Parts: sequence; structure tokens; C-alpha cells
Amino acid sequence: MLILDHVTKHYGEKTAVDDVSFSVTPGEIFSLIGSNGSGKTTLLKMIVGLLRPDRGVITVGQDDTTKEPLKTKSLIGYIPDEPAAWPGMTGEEFLHFVGALYDVDATTRTRKIRELLPLFRIDGSETDDFDGYSRGNKQKFSILAALLHEPKLLLVDEPIVGLDPESALVAKDIFTGFAERGGSVLLVTHTLPVAETISDRIGVLKHGKLISTGSLADIRERLHQTQSASLETVYNIITA
Repeated sequence: MLILDHVTKHYGEKTAVDDVSFSVTPGEIFSLIGSNGSGKTTLLKMIVGLLRPDRGVITVGQDDTTKEPLKTKSLIGYIPDEPAAWPGMTGEEFLHFVGALYDVDATTRTRKIRELLPLFRIDGSETDDFDGYSRGNKQKFSILAALLHEPKLLLVDEPIVGLDPESALVAKDIFTGFAERGGSVLLVTHTLPVAETISDRIGVLKHGKLISTGSLADIRERLHQTQSASLETVYNIITA
């Protein structure tokens, strides 16, 4: 569903993403972890089309994101690290707005919104102004908005920042359920316990380079660690 082939991105003289290659298959959750400034968000923004790679090819489905931008975007649900809406919108209007961008008809949008709101128990608050929501509730609406058009690939940048513990569990269930139904998930997070719990494979970024990939069990074995070693322990060894 997603292939990055030798992708590179520069900001002036700084190399933010340096010759990165990996893939995410249907039914898989792939987590990218790394320190601030390691290139994680830049990678996501290139995949979703907010930035263009300076070198390399990004394929979503069967198409190059730079050659077929609308077609590839239609397959993607994007949950950014900072949830935002057009000023003056209610939560419900925000969901309708995002659904309309993906050509989801009004009847279908209304039905799906009714189905999605109870997931986070925010039904009843959808007529409130989006700007007045807490950080956590904005995040909940952003997650639901990304699901409205039934994407094939979910791009998630720091999904549980601001969520209460109960809602964080709901979010994890949403992502794992999405993958179980055949969707692909690329998760960017600093929350290593989340990545450890739900990921099929993990990639470690450092200074823009992908320095390790594989299942946690495989990475433990390569590092001669026991199978009880936590992702935090493994990450610290890799990046030392």
C-alpha cells in the first residue's frame, strides 16, 4: 500500500530525510520512532503531499504521489500532530467539511458521523465550536475525520497526545481494528509503549536516516537482547 524508495528531502543545507526506503503492507501497522528533528513528520508530509521529495519515489497504492496526487490522496486518511479546523466551525461541520473534500455524499456523511461519534463518547458535543474544544477533543474529531471516507492508508502523527487514558485505548483499538480489516497504518510517535503494543514492524530514524527496521522480536534478536527487552531499551541501544 505504501512504498518509499530512496526518499530524500533537504531544507537548504540541512538534510531532513536522507535516502529512506521502506514499505507498509495491507493489514500492517508500521511505527516510525525517533528523536525530535529526526525527520518523522517531514516523511509524513511528503507522503500526504504537503511536501515534495527532492529525490526518490513515494508510491501509494499503485501510483506515484507526485504524478497522481489526487488519486493517491483519496486513499489516505491523515491525522496531523496539531488538529485544526477552519475558524468558526462546529465539530460536526468540520467532519462534514472533511468528508465533502473526499466526495463523500451528504447522506453517507451524516450516517457515518452518527456511527463514529460514539466511539469516543463525544456525541452530543458535535454542535459546539471546534475552537472551544480541549486539545484531546480536537484530536478525537481529527481521528474520526480521517476515517470518514474509508481510506486504505492511515497516516498518524502522534495520535494520543492530549488524549485521556480511556480515549488513548479507544484510539489504539481504532488503529488495530483498521489494520485487521486490511488497512495499512503508518504511525509516528514518541510514545514508545504505544508503538511496542500495536506495531507489527518498527523503524528507527536518526538524523534523517532509517537506521533499523523490523519487528520488535527481530530487532531484539539482532541486538542480542532477551525477548522481554522493552522497546525503550532497544531504542536506546540502537541510537546510542
